[in-house]
Amino acid sequence: MLMRTDPFRELDRIAQQFLGTGGTWSRPSAMPMDAYRDGDDYVLALDLPGVSPEAIDIDVERNMLTVKAERRPVAGNDDVHMELAERPLGVFSRQVMLADTLDTENIRADYDAGVLTVRIPVAERARARKITVRGGADRKQLSG
Repeated sequence: MLMRTDPFRELDRIAQQFLGTGGTWSRPSAMPMDAYRDGDDYVLALDLPGVSPEAIDIDVERNMLTVKAERRPVAGNDDVHMELAERPLGVFSRQVMLADTLDTENIRADYDAGVLTVRIPVAERARARKITVRGGADRKQLSG
């Protein structure tokens, strides 16, 4: 139901993780993501520690879901002198191609403890349903 859009993006993500660099608006870094099905929902869990909810942007255009976020430096005054800065700053983005069988009109997103959870319901027309099989006696009642 979900497809990766760029096979080399994972290599970029791993390299940036080891180098500790963040992205820019023109070339955002990837964010780690898990994707799984939970009942009638597909769930995306994206790690965004240290990002405020206001700095997260989620868009859906046709069947492309795009999540962008920006981790900004900790606001400080002139008395603050950074001794160590290992956490990547900058822009992070992830795009996921959604199947036609998902209901993009009812996507929900929650952010808690640095994890953005996006729930995408399976469209009603794509859900499994039971089909009743009628016997010969049932057909006679309908036609007569």
